This record gives sequence, structure tokens and C-alpha cells, in this order.
Amino acid sequence: MTTIAQNPLGPGIDVPGREERYRDAFQRTLRDELERDPDVFIMGEDVAGGPGREHLGIIDSWGGPFAATKGLIQDFGARRIVDTPISEAGFLGAAVGAALTGTRPVVDLMYFDFIGVAFDQILSNASKSRYMFGGQSKIPLTIFARSGAGTGHAAQHSSNFYSILAHLPGLKVIAPSDPYSVRGLLAAAIRDDDPVIVCNHKLLINLTGFVPDESYTIELGKGRLLREGSDVTLVGMSWTSEVCKNAADKLAEEGISAEVVDLLSLSPLDEDIFLNSVAKTNNVIIVDEDSPRASMASEVSAVIADKAFDSLDGPIKRVTAPHTPVPYSKPLELAFMPNEDDVIASTKALLGA
Repeated sequence: MTTIAQNPLGPGIDVPGREERYRDAFQRTLRDELERDPDVFIMGEDVAGGPGREHLGIIDSWGGPFAATKGLIQDFGARRIVDTPISEAGFLGAAVGAALTGTRPVVDLMYFDFIGVAFDQILSNASKSRYMFGGQSKIPLTIFARSGAGTGHAAQHSSNFYSILAHLPGLKVIAPSDPYSVRGLLAAAIRDDDPVIVCNHKLLINLTGFVPDESYTIELGKGRLLREGSDVTLVGMSWTSEVCKNAADKLAEEGISAEVVDLLSLSPLDEDIFLNSVAKTNNVIIVDEDSPRASMASEVSAVIADKAFDSLDGPIKRVTAPHTPVPYSKPLELAFMPNEDDVIASTKALLGA
């Protein structure tokens, strides 16, 4: 196992690997961690093809609506790929108990919005047990769910309330942004002794990118630079990191040099990476698909205002979704989401270009 803190595609770095979809890198990591540690098991709705019971003759699975666990029951059996009743509060509570007794459950909550159904287990048990037991217990629990708009899943299946989860002490929240980062972060999450929520934006699921062949982890609590620049810092997370990267490419064609910071971890939050960037560029725009009130964009803005105010040549700008639920209408949904044109327009306005 190799620990890699940054994207391996930097100058002079030669790492054996392959082009792979985000969803395939995610599933390959699940398989690797199941093989690596017999205490790891997966549970959730439809992860094992409905009932997932051998006595019913079901030996394959479609892996839920996103095929994250497709075929795993064939290799690992129904004791380690566990279908659950449609009761998020019930099976997440069971997962907390399983983690407290020494196993490493990985829970598929399907859609990000379903966190609300199980929120008491996350708020009262998963995030607080280690603290309340004076550090004598561990909660090696990983929860993953699909977040974000842009795929026509409507308001109850498209939320991106990262900030609600990042607000909870004792809970780690990570937001991969490409196939490379999801493989390293997911492996680190499953091996971690604290509860970790993995936010998988639905627009990333079919994104392709370079992924090393060997197993590796990315340290939780650290961000990364996707692009260096000198005129403005663009801060993204999950899908908006891709938005920032694409906007930076277009801005470069017009002579504007944008540095792109990918947060990767929302709690713990790597303050140094964006503070150091702002000290260099003296301008910053935070791009966050969450609604603007009490969002991650607001938190990053507050940290910059508190610790890097003297570095700023202009106001801190945010590009976010409006303070509304996600629309079902396709034109309205596209208007709802922060996009490259929004970032470019905000950058030009900030720089007076």
C-alpha cells in the first residue's frame, strides 16, 4: 500500500495505471478492501440484488440504482454483502453497533437526501460515541451516498447539504472529485477508525480519469491543487472542482491565470491549502452547489476573512446554487446549478476584466 497525497499525473511522475470511470474505481476499491480485511462488510438496500438470500437462488446483484456493488455477492456471499429492509434509521443503527463491536461496516445510503431519515443515528450515535466513551471505543463506519443535481432526480433525490454534515463534531466528511481521488479517499475512509461520510456526486459517476493500478490512500483532511495560477483562486468541492477546472481552462484562453483548489475533505477542512493560495493570488471565488445560507462556501469565506483578509485585493465571492430546492424541470435544474459560465463571469467581474 502506497500513500499518495497528490494527483499522480504531475511532471516527472510515472505511475502504472489505467483510464477508469469513477464508478468502476469506486467498486474496485470496495472489492480490494473486502479482500484485504475480513472485518469489512457492506450493507444497504438492494446491494445484493433484492433479498440477497442464497436460499432464494439469488447469486448476483445489480448493485442498486448505481451498480456500486454489482456482482460482489457472488465473490463474498450474503454474510458480507447484506441487503437490508427499507429502514435507513434501522440499518444505520445496526451499522453503528457493528462498528462499536469491532467490524468495519460500509453502508450504502443510496441518495444523499436519505441521510435525513437516519439523521438521529448519525447525530447522536455515530458522531458522538467515541467522545462519550472517553476515546475507549472506535467507530470504523463508512457511509456513502449520491449527492447533487443535474441528473433529473428532482428535489428529494438531489440535495448537496455538505455543510449540515461538516457541522457535526466527530464525523469526517469527504467529497471526491474524480476517479483518482475516490479510490484513494474511499480506501482511507474504510480503514479509518472514525465515522466517515463519502459524498459521491451523481455527475461524477461516469467521469473517466487516470487511476493507479496499486492500492493507495489519500490522507483524510487534506485538499489538493488541481491547477496553479496567479490571478485568482477558485475553490471547488466534488463536482464543482470539475467546474472550476474547466472554467480555469477557458479563462486561460483569455489571459487570466486561475489557481484551482480542490477541498476533497470538508471535515476536517484543510485551511492551509486555500489560505496559501489566496496569499499568492490575492483574489478568491468559492464554488459550491449547496444553497448559500450556512454553506461550505460561507465557512471557507469566513476562514479567509479571518485569517487572510490582508491578502485580499477584492471581496470574497461565492458562486452557489440559489436558496431553493432542486427543480425537476430540466431547464430550471440547469439554471439552478453553478456552471463554468457563472464562474467565468464572477472572475471577470472580480478582476475588472
